[in-house]
Amino acid sequence: MIYLLVVTLLWAVSFNLIGAFLAGQVDSYFAVLTRVVLAGLVFLPLTRWRGVPPPFIRGVMLVGALQFGITYLCLYLSFNVLTVPEVLLFTVLTPLHVTLIDDALNRRFNGWALLAAALAVFGAALIRYDDVSGDFLLGFFLLQIANFTFATGQVLYKRLVARHPCDVPLFRRFGYFFLGALIIVLPAWLLLGNPQRLPTTDVQWGVLVWMGLLATALGQFWWNKGATQVDAGTLAVMNNLSVPVGLLINLLVWNTEEDLLRLTVGGLIIVGSLWVNRLGRKPGMAAAQRA
Repeated sequence: MIYLLVVTLLWAVSFNLIGAFLAGQVDSYFAVLTRVVLAGLVFLPLTRWRGVPPPFIRGVMLVGALQFGITYLCLYLSFNVLTVPEVLLFTVLTPLHVTLIDDALNRRFNGWALLAAALAVFGAALIRYDDVSGDFLLGFFLLQIANFTFATGQVLYKRLVARHPCDVPLFRRFGYFFLGALIIVLPAWLLLGNPQRLPTTDVQWGVLVWMGLLATALGQFWWNKGATQVDAGTLAVMNNLSVPVGLLINLLVWNTEEDLLRLTVGGLIIVGSLWVNRLGRKPGMAAAQRA
């Protein structure tokens, strides 16, 4: 689970950097395209094509299109109408998407995993339940699309790795992810992007580079690799840890006024939901997940 924890911190920082330096200043389509291109430059030279099952390649491209292409376009657009805390609030439904999609694909119902996800949602909502802006419906709609596609990508990648065992290391089979994302993001930029809103400061370019190389390249790979090592319930809960971490960073760095009591209680509920999820795991499941 170390991969998921590290990426949680990376992405918690990302929420704040986007809100502080990019939202409303840099074209959303260009920002997402830059992240995909930079991440692709990291992984594509390492990517192996021979010896990898074609269904796996196509599947990971689909995952990239969903989990990054559509997700991050919707996410960046939402920052144009929502504040950072509001964006964090509206992402709290991601765990439910993860759990329900995984159960649907496996034709089962896991009550413990659903309860854990629901507790994580409650904890995150408790932290950020507050008045929202007049544009919250548009922002909410965009983020629910993002939640659904992000959750679907995680679950699909986990299934792809399990169904297509291969001697080629995972990092040499991840470049397809960014090709899939590019299929969505490049046309979006060409059709809808605004060339008049490109980065104009070194700080904005620096944030995009940081996002592309760390939050996107390493972040997406580590998150998906971590997803293959845990059960769906734990994965669902981990999707919401970025909420208290992101808000804490927002509080400490940007001096946003937050209710520290709600932040603490909500964070403890999210962490506690991990324990609830473990109650429903069958004996031997933990060893199988670490294999």
